[in-house]
Amino acid sequence: MLGIYFVCINVITFLTYAIDKDRARKGKWRIRESVLLGLCVVGGTLGGLLGMRLYHHKTKKPKFYIGVPTILVMQIAMFIWVLYGIWYRQ
Repeated sequence: MLGIYFVCINVITFLTYAIDKDRARKGKWRIRESVLLGLCVVGGTLGGLLGMRLYHHKTKKPKFYIGVPTILVMQIAMFIWVLYGIWYRQ
């Protein structure tokens, strides 16, 4: 189930970045930066990074080009910490 969640949240995040880039090009209403970053925080970091790279979106904003990779590193560290705790208890 967790794998399905991560696939879904990353697809949603990627599509959200794509939609925001399209709206930016057309001068339309935009998706808030807090929503884009929030999707990364809840597990969509890979989708966010892919959206940033493919669409060249938010790549000049430190909040994104530093923040999103930092979120990913923290998520990986947390994942390793949880796995280590599970393995250590056995």
